[in-house]
Amino acid sequence: MRTMKTVALAGAALAFLAWGCEPSAPEARVAQGDLQRSFRVALLTPGPVSDAGWNAMAFRGLQAIQKDLGATVNNQETSETKIRDAMRSYAQEGYDLVFGHGFEYNEPAVEVAKDFPKTVFVSSSGGKTAPNAGAFRFALEEGFYVAGYVSGMMTKTGKVAMIGGPDVPSIRSTFKAFRAGAERAKPGVQVIETFTGKDADVAAAKQATLAAIGQGADFVVHQANAAAQGVFDACKEKGVAAFGANLDQNDNASGVVLGSAVINAEPAFLGLAKSVKEGTYQGGIEVYGMKQGAIDFVWNPNLASKVPAMVQEMVERLKGDITSGKLSVPMDQF
Repeated sequence: MRTMKTVALAGAALAFLAWGCEPSAPEARVAQGDLQRSFRVALLTPGPVSDAGWNAMAFRGLQAIQKDLGATVNNQETSETKIRDAMRSYAQEGYDLVFGHGFEYNEPAVEVAKDFPKTVFVSSSGGKTAPNAGAFRFALEEGFYVAGYVSGMMTKTGKVAMIGGPDVPSIRSTFKAFRAGAERAKPGVQVIETFTGKDADVAAAKQATLAAIGQGADFVVHQANAAAQGVFDACKEKGVAAFGANLDQNDNASGVVLGSAVINAEPAFLGLAKSVKEGTYQGGIEVYGMKQGAIDFVWNPNLASKVPAMVQEMVERLKGDITSGKLSVPMDQF
């Protein structure tokens, strides 16, 4: 049976170590009376929070809530048929807010929310809502559009690739944006798209990447979550450039990440948690993009010399146009 934990528990401590932070000492179990008076937030992720990407980004948001709001927090890796049970379990324990980090959590959240009106359920992506359930969406498409533009500007083969894990609407939307950016820079560019169907299969991601490179791709972006290392390893093996996603992955040991399309999650997580704590939350969908400081494209400073000055200048101009609203990046509605 799962027990109540703060982020200082062993599982979360491993995540701190993965980010180079000193883990705090395990805390004593909080008395039930204290728990009843505390603000409680849970996070469900499809993969490990040590993945240096999508799940780690959400865990940082949870850490911000714990630090800034003094919340009691808990996280677990939960997917597919176990999602509803995990949500119900947290609600039965009296949690105030349950995050489901991904499109796949939206429908279960709205369904479970009907039985637990005192708990707010929010997913990262999705289009369904209820009075106490909704979604916030990071417009990562904007960062992917910029990455695609870079690949189109710099490709020598005229072929670039996108490697995804699960084939879900949110990932497809970012890939469409990447494709649009590449085509803006180089009309007629060939964009190879592959889904492994798996979230954490490093070997499958590597094989898919090697296959794309074998077809001529010389730039590769991913939405592979915990399997991203397979993409980077394949790129290193073949001398091909890659892009990081969700978090800044420029320091990956492979040395092939030219830049990253990143999500700055903490402000969005904090803002939502504050509204729940203050009792002002209303079910709906919020979008956070470059304009809100939630999305960016960041260069790898160690590889800056490989990027022509003209490309860097064009990218800054492109980011400015997106932030100001002058340029609207393709984004699927779902």
